[in-house]
This record gives sequence, C-alpha cells and structure tokens, in this order.
Amino acid sequence: MGVVFHFVYKGTKNTYCIQRITHYFRIFVPKTNKNMRKVIGIGETVLDIIFRDNTPIAAVPGGSTFNALISLGRSGVHTTFISETGNDRVGKNIIAFLEENGVCSDYVNVFPNSKSPLSLAFLNENNDAEYVFYKDHPHDQLDFLNPEVDVDDIVLFGSYYALNPVIRPQVQGFLEYARSRGAILYYDVNFRAAHCHEVMKLMPNLIENLEYADIVRGSHEDFQILYKKDNPDKVFRAEISFYSKNFIYTQGSRPVEVRSANGVNMQFEANPITPVSTIGAGDNFNAGFIYGMLKYGIKRDDIEHGLTEKQWEQLIPCAQMFSTECCKDIYNYVSIDFGKRMQER
Repeated sequence: MGVVFHFVYKGTKNTYCIQRITHYFRIFVPKTNKNMRKVIGIGETVLDIIFRDNTPIAAVPGGSTFNALISLGRSGVHTTFISETGNDRVGKNIIAFLEENGVCSDYVNVFPNSKSPLSLAFLNENNDAEYVFYKDHPHDQLDFLNPEVDVDDIVLFGSYYALNPVIRPQVQGFLEYARSRGAILYYDVNFRAAHCHEVMKLMPNLIENLEYADIVRGSHEDFQILYKKDNPDKVFRAEISFYSKNFIYTQGSRPVEVRSANGVNMQFEANPITPVSTIGAGDNFNAGFIYGMLKYGIKRDDIEHGLTEKQWEQLIPCAQMFSTECCKDIYNYVSIDFGKRMQER
C-alpha cells in the first residue's frame, strides 16, 4: 500500500485542482483490476428538491446518469462519473455522495464562480413528477481528460446533457474515444418536454447519438415529444433501426417493448407496484440492464451478433427489478441493502 500524489495544473481552475490534490493526499486509490469491466457515465449533476402537495419533502443529489451510477456503485460495480458541478456546498456534497457510494468522482469538474444546478420535482397523485430546472447557464462547460476505457466496458449517456450544443464537442469526443476502445454504448434518450421547442435544433445531435449507440432506451413520452409517435414498432422502424439495432421502449406501468434488427419482437409485463416516487424509475431501469449485462457476461461480440431472446429474458427482468426497487422510496436510487444483496448474487 502506498500513497498516490497527483498534481495537475489547469490555469484558472486552481481552486478545483487544490481540492482534488487534497483528495489524493487523504485517500489511497487501488489500481483497477484489468479483468474487471467498468461502467463510465457522462451526464449532469443536480440537487433534486422533491415536493408533494406543494410542500418540499426531500432534497437529494440527482441527475439521470448520476442516479444510475449510484445504484450500480451500491451494487458493487466499478463505476466512474464524468460531469461538472458548482463550487458551492451543494457541489461538495454531491462529490462526497459519489465517493461514499463507490463511484469514482475524479472526472467531476468543479468550476469557480459557478453554482450547482437545481431541479424542483412536483409529485402528482400518481407520484409521477413534473420538473422545473434552474441552471447557471453562463458557466455551462465541460473540461476533462478521458478516463481509461477498455474493450467491453459500458458507457452510459443520455438526456439533454448528451445533446447540449455548448458541451457537444467534449461529449462527442468522449463517445468517439469510447467507441474506438471497444466499449458498449448505452443511450437513454430521456428527452424532457421542457426542451420541446428545441427539437429541430437538437435533431442532428440526437441522430449522432443514435449512431453511436449499441443499445437505445426511451420512454413513450420521449418519442411522443420528438416524433409525435406512440407506437414502438413505428418508432423503431422509422426513427431508430437505421442507426441502432437494439431498442427498448418503456411506458411506465405498461409492458416494456423490445425490438432488434435480428427480428426480436418481445414484450415484458411491468412489475405491479404502488410507487412512492417514480423520479428515478427510468434511470434505475438503465442501471439494472447494465448490471444484467455484467452479471450475464454480455459483451460487444454478443451485441454485434444480435442478442438472443434468452439474453433479453435475462436482461429486462434485471432492469425491472432495479426500477421497481427505486420506486419503493423517495430517493432516486436503489437502497444500500438492495445493493448489498446484488453484490452477493
């Protein structure tokens, strides 16, 4: 055992560098096991303030990719997060939360003079959420060195973060790098109604993301907003199949639909549940699917040859299990106890 000293000069970002250097003085990080597959996520961080009956009931760290990685970290998966946060108390708490839950935060940038984004989530009578977002857009930026990516590692990306024109060059550069390294790219469309007026402007970036993706997941709301279509077959044939060969269509409490280029056409009934909150349901579906790919040894060769019905029958229940678990509480991720059980499986 030893201590790793890591000094990086980044010009005007000295405040951030000092914080990260201090981190390396305090903690020894063991070398990565080369035989252990990794999950690398890129996405936003926010503080979710959750309301019921217009009264705040919780404030939890969040973000679509963030939520999935927390659940995977709790389940013993080697995870790394690429993101940014503000140089404030919220940002410091978010970084600490990542580390406490086994997610590497070394690629989370903290920019001076910026504030962490906030999301207000208003739960309705069905415990589904409507959102209002607040972000310090003048400081919206992304600056990072690519983390190590190896063959059959899994990259998770999606939401507006993967479309945002301001940081598009950096996001696209990382996706190119990950694909060149032989990673599996999982894309969660997750397109919110708040950005419906930007659909035409963002469509080129969306199409590029579909081209990068080995697996695409989206909800019926996403495709209604983007394409005015609410049928999984029409969405797959007209909008997805030309770019990506594996498609998952989720629709809340209704069945999950799977379509693939090798002729797979499957439906999976949703798990019956009375949710406490559905805020992290889709994010944890992604986490469970990725957990399943690792558990059942799904690699890039399997995807390129086409996943079999048996493989889909292993993966989708894993995704549904994580999603169901998340909905049992107000938080955006699976519980710590659930994660421990997943580590033992």
